Formats: sequence, structure tokens, C-alpha cells
Amino acid sequence: MTIAKDRIGGLIFLALSIAYGYSVTLIPMYPGDEYEVFTAKTLPAALAFIGAVLSLIMIISSRGEGKSTLPNLDWVIAIKLLALMSLYGVILEPLGFLVGTTLFLLGGYWLLGERRKLILFFCSLPLVTFFWYVLTQLLDIYLAPGDLLTWLGGI
Repeated sequence: MTIAKDRIGGLIFLALSIAYGYSVTLIPMYPGDEYEVFTAKTLPAALAFIGAVLSLIMIISSRGEGKSTLPNLDWVIAIKLLALMSLYGVILEPLGFLVGTTLFLLGGYWLLGERRKLILFFCSLPLVTFFWYVLTQLLDIYLAPGDLLTWLGGI
């Protein structure tokens, strides 16, 4: 009996989701957190649940044949995007959220084939500014401006 590639991927994703869900139980909680609506365990538990549900849907909906229903993927772009994400992790602290995330989105859109400069900037900068505003002003989450901007005098 052969297992379809879709089912193998779904089973691997299900195993990872279950392992991640188990690791949620290991997150320590502060005294009094059991009465809070949103704790350190809330979002990871939701992600584990969503991952498990999606993987079960993937397992159930696969054809079960030896052939995969997945289209041919462009692995070169996928690897470039993974490299860009790694670079984003490196530049986030020195450049800060606003500059680092804007550059990350610009690079991602460019890698995906968008070359019009106006579209690149108007799809990146307003989105990042909106999320910065929501995080810092509405949710009162501190986002460091970045080492470079602090060094330049808090521009």
C-alpha cells in the first residue's frame, strides 16, 4: 500500500502540531494568570490547534493515490524567501521594526516579481506603519526603534 505525498505531509504536520501543542503545556505561568483571558499559552495553543485541524483536513482531503496533487513549486524562490526571512531576523534589532520590516516586505515583493517602485513602496510602508501604530499606540507594546536609529539620535 502506498501513501500519497499529501498524506505524508499532513501526517508530518500533524506530528509537529501535536508536539508543539504538548510544548505549550511546559510554558510557565505567573500566579494569577489562570484568571486572565489572554496568557502566554493562549496564542501557541491556538496555533497548535489550527495546525492540527489543517493537517487533518489535508490528510482527509488527499486523493490517496500514489500521485501528488501539488503543483510544481519554484524552489529557488522559496529558498530565496527563506534567506530573506533569515536576513530579516538579523536586521530587525539593528534597524528596528519600521525600517527592518519595510525592507523585508520590499525584498519579498521584489522576489515575488513586483518591479514597479510605486507599488513596492505603497504596499510596504503604509502596511508597516499601520501595524506599528496598532502595536505601539493601541496595544501599548514597546517596539525598540533599533540600534542604528538610536545611535543616529532617535530619528
